[in-house]
Amino acid sequence: MYTLSRVTPILRIFDEAKAREFYVDFLGFKVDWEHRFEGNFPIYMQVSLGDCVLHLSEHYGDGSPGASIRIAVTNLDAYRDMLLAREFKYSRPGIQTMPWGTREMTIRDPSHNRLSFEEPVAPENTAG
Repeated sequence: MYTLSRVTPILRIFDEAKAREFYVDFLGFKVDWEHRFEGNFPIYMQVSLGDCVLHLSEHYGDGSPGASIRIAVTNLDAYRDMLLAREFKYSRPGIQTMPWGTREMTIRDPSHNRLSFEEPVAPENTAG
């Protein structure tokens, strides 16, 4: 018997300062750790927010620029409102209801990776 656990995507980044501005200052993630083989080498870091863990890498070959990931969120409206209150210069995210039963807020990072934050659509109250 076996089980699968959490997936940790590796997203390619091209500018450490812009990635930090986006993931930490805007989205609210924290930097858990970072690594460089030497002082002027590309960075590899882990950021997290709640149970969501992402690896961000400047290393050639780590991830493909323009990747898409989906992140489950509870209370998507509250998260969107917090992001809008930060008045981030490069993004004013909105929420869409999708035909497959989710509400989604999609944001592109400075390296063109697409993050779709999603929550299930609440079932309509059919009790009369």
